[in-house]
Amino acid sequence: MNANGSEIKRFEAFRKLSGEEELSAFRERMEREGFTGFRHFLDDFKEAIRSFEDDDSAAMAALVERGKRLFPKPGMFSPSWQNVWEEYSRTVAYKAEVLARIPPSSRDGEWQVLMDNPFTNEGLVCYPALSFREASYLYAYFRSDLKKNEYIRLQKIEDVLMAYGGEQQA
Repeated sequence: MNANGSEIKRFEAFRKLSGEEELSAFRERMEREGFTGFRHFLDDFKEAIRSFEDDDSAAMAALVERGKRLFPKPGMFSPSWQNVWEEYSRTVAYKAEVLARIPPSSRDGEWQVLMDNPFTNEGLVCYPALSFREASYLYAYFRSDLKKNEYIRLQKIEDVLMAYGGEQQA
């Protein structure tokens, strides 16, 4: 807690650490706080990945590596986090690729992410009406775990026609 009594975001504290003593103290803090503290740390980390911009790609990748070195067995907090560093690393890399391929001048407007496997009878998954920031994160997040024959598309929407059930034709 800070002097005002409010919680300092764990990831921001982690980002600012320098030196082995500070890193060790942070690791001990997370180990004392256990599942809940580490979950908040990972939530903050995920939000940082969601929001990093073009120039932050290398720094974000380095922070993931720092997290992996500091907490080499995140499964000790929860088995569901056993592969969290690999997931975060792939997400950062795929988001960096998106940022490199789509220039800032083309990022305004509405975006969507589509996923499908044409060789199954499962339906198409679509995340519509997204900002570029949100769409680039979702693309990177889902791209990192595509199964055989699945594909993912990140697309900008240029024109939209929308109707709602119950509307009458004019």
